[in-house]
Amino acid sequence: MVLIGVALFAILGAVGAFTIAYRQSEKDKTVDPTSGINTETLQADRSMDGVQVEPLPEPEDEPVEEIVVEIEPVVQPAVTAVAVLETQRVVEVTPEESGVTRRQFFNRAISATFFAFLGMQGIYYLAFMWPKLSGGFGSDVDAGDIGEIQTAVFASDGSILPLFVPEAKAYIVPAPSSSVSEQFAGQSVATDNLMALFQRCVHLGCRVPWCGPSQGFECPCHGSKYNSIGQYFAGPAPRNLDRFVVENQNSRLIIRTGQIVETPRAPALTVNYPQGPSCIGGA
Repeated sequence: MVLIGVALFAILGAVGAFTIAYRQSEKDKTVDPTSGINTETLQADRSMDGVQVEPLPEPEDEPVEEIVVEIEPVVQPAVTAVAVLETQRVVEVTPEESGVTRRQFFNRAISATFFAFLGMQGIYYLAFMWPKLSGGFGSDVDAGDIGEIQTAVFASDGSILPLFVPEAKAYIVPAPSSSVSEQFAGQSVATDNLMALFQRCVHLGCRVPWCGPSQGFECPCHGSKYNSIGQYFAGPAPRNLDRFVVENQNSRLIIRTGQIVETPRAPALTVNYPQGPSCIGGA
């Protein structure tokens, strides 16, 4: 309804404007241009008195030359209908000629990545579960000649100076026969009065250094202390230092780092400790 009303209003407006324009044009034709001027003004107007106006001469008709233009007929070329036939030729190619599609490439890449991941995981698990056959921690480590080691573990003043073997992560210390017979009987943790102690503190795994003044091992992380053969003395450690199985092979000390022996806290210290000031605090 609104649109119809607007349309009617526009039509009526257009008709009205046309009617007013038409009447105005007719009025301009019939109205004398001097009708609005009074008589005195007309009588006073003498601007055209004595002026003779000659009419302009009419131009003579000149002969017009006729120009004849000959138009050559245009010959339209003959249109020949051409039929275009589309044909599809199917040629079979070998896989070598066709190459690898994008889908095949991604499928092969994903499969190769997956199987490579499985292979790496398998190697990792085998390396973790299978002991090393030669060299390195977890295998049998040759610490050296037993006679030379027995000489090296004692300082010139008669105090103990453990021999550290980095490959075995072990300290080699003298092992009194009494300590072997009482607490480690049948464990094969000593041979030729030598014993190999794991360098790791049994509390949280910190490396335990040797303290010369006190003649014992003292952990700088949480204060656990052990005597020269690794027996627990003080601190939060739950047991003695761990030991490795050792044996004499042709006068060579062999440390079996794949065989660790754990023992509880000793009821009484076999070797006196401390024998001097502590390196990490009061004894």
